[in-house]
Amino acid sequence: MIDIKLIRENPDIVIQAMQKRGEAPSLITEVIELDSTYRQLLKEAETLRAKRNDVSKQISRMKDKPADLIAEMRQVGDRITQIELEAGQITAKLEDKLLRLPNLPAADVPQGKDSADNVEVRYWGKPGKFPFTPLPHWELGEKLGIIDFQRGVKLSGTRFYVLRGSGALLQRSLISFMLDLHVKEHGYTEIYPPSMVKKECLVGSSNLPKFADNLYHDAEEDYWFVPTAEVPLTNLHRDEILPPGSLPICYVAHTSCFRREKMAAGKDSRGIKRGHQFEKVEVYKFVEPETSENELDKLVHDAEDICQKLGLTYRVIQLCTGDLGFAAVKTFDIEMWAPGCQEWLEVSSCSNCGDFQARRANIRYRPDSEAKPRLVHTLNGSGLALPRVMISIMENYQQADGSILVPEVLKPYMNIDVIK
Repeated sequence: MIDIKLIRENPDIVIQAMQKRGEAPSLITEVIELDSTYRQLLKEAETLRAKRNDVSKQISRMKDKPADLIAEMRQVGDRITQIELEAGQITAKLEDKLLRLPNLPAADVPQGKDSADNVEVRYWGKPGKFPFTPLPHWELGEKLGIIDFQRGVKLSGTRFYVLRGSGALLQRSLISFMLDLHVKEHGYTEIYPPSMVKKECLVGSSNLPKFADNLYHDAEEDYWFVPTAEVPLTNLHRDEILPPGSLPICYVAHTSCFRREKMAAGKDSRGIKRGHQFEKVEVYKFVEPETSENELDKLVHDAEDICQKLGLTYRVIQLCTGDLGFAAVKTFDIEMWAPGCQEWLEVSSCSNCGDFQARRANIRYRPDSEAKPRLVHTLNGSGLALPRVMISIMENYQQADGSILVPEVLKPYMNIDVIK
């Protein structure tokens, strides 16, 4: 959430930042008007309370209590009650507006309208050359019997699938490999969070109220299924003041993720690229504001390390202002090459959210024992997301006979050399 003081004191700066994102200036104008009305009501209420207190003291010293003055004070009391009601309604509207405002892009984020204006930062590896026409993963998976689309649809409907045998083993091995690497070499602490959380967790992580239509909700118990482990990880320290010397805090978690995929039939609907349920390893950091830029670089490097150890060609893209996620001030995407699909697949989106989530979730820290609490900065990224990594492995390591070589780093986990 954007600091209301920033909007109040520097509206032009905030409006310009919103316009870079492609947002209408009216969003900020509405917030400013509501905030102005709220403060006017507060000022009026304070004046009336002061008047009532003074007159009440005067009346208490009078032997004969003047009826007209007492009646006037009743009217003052009624007006104060009315103001409190109006102020409460305006506060609710103002908070809703603030919760729907996206974060402000960092000054060095490239300006642009959409993904076409994103900037390639670096490139690793070279796409492999095949002496045959590489197959897409949906054909490989069915021929090898490791992906069962038909039974996935039978069990749950479109955009669901079943992994069988070596397909399930490949996914499980990838998850274990990623968790081990992040814990043992990158210094993260592993967390296993719930897959259902309270509403306030989604508000704190910036998913609610704006993206309610993309989430799965158990209305009876008011539990929300997590769209990513970012949600519970953000809220691990909600309403806490972290002690001096405790930052950075670095977490890694594997969860199933649940999202409504509302895509039209076509290229993106084939295979396992987009599904309502998928697995992901998430990396997350709570850091001091002064270090968040460097910590973002480290987080991107940690995600890239997975790609390199798997031997998969990838590129790093910096998102422009018009393509930034709702909570991000700066984002780098990592995309793997899939030769069967003939496309780049996003496997990680690494973002610095500044104090945006921390303000919503009330997460603070003390720089030292005598200092006032400050908002932390939060960072998150996929480290990495399944099943697109599986797609890239299947399509890049496929052989002419339809088998798939197992990457060297996964062999200790899978105990096989070839999927056939």
